[in-house]
Amino acid sequence: MAASTRATLSLVGDEDSSKRRQILDGARKLFLDLGFDAASMGEIARAAGVSKGTLYVYFADKNRLFEAIVEEEVLDQQKVAFNFDPGRDVATTLREFGQAYIELLCRPGGGSAIRTVMAIAERMPEVGGRFYENVVVHTIERLAAYLQAHVAAGDLAIEDCKLAASQFMMSCQASLFLPFVFQASPAPSAARIARVVESATRMFLAAYRIKPA
Repeated sequence: MAASTRATLSLVGDEDSSKRRQILDGARKLFLDLGFDAASMGEIARAAGVSKGTLYVYFADKNRLFEAIVEEEVLDQQKVAFNFDPGRDVATTLREFGQAYIELLCRPGGGSAIRTVMAIAERMPEVGGRFYENVVVHTIERLAAYLQAHVAAGDLAIEDCKLAASQFMMSCQASLFLPFVFQASPAPSAARIARVVESATRMFLAAYRIKPA
């Protein structure tokens, strides 16, 4: 009897997780297509293929549902593996990081997700703040720690590594991210990203690399 009960509980748990996933997937598409304000709970339920009653079982309101989607986006971005091994060459590390970073920002759907968070940040500042701290600041701090290791090794001369990390990341975005996020241009090609990142890397090293005596 105990084994049967455990099996039943397991199936209920799996079904619960699957239904929540179904709701989140449907809601994400609707938020990206219509924006937060235009997407009603009824429309979200239809897009997810569930009843409105079922939707409210999992999420108390639209704000809670949106917060869950943003949390998933945060977790997905934190899983991206940037190689900040302190033993790696600075120029190579910056080029590889810059390429991967811009490909992440400009991936299909990525611009829509960021636009949606930005649009709701004034009304739900805790959501915007959480996204900024856990995605943007998290990446800045990881790059800054790598730069600090090379300052200590005598390769770089940087007073404020967090500022320098932010400068490099913004330089990599130049002419790529804003046209993409405002839908003025499609996602940039890998070759275009490589050209911009190479320029950003050269500028960064010209400013901060210690020249051999």
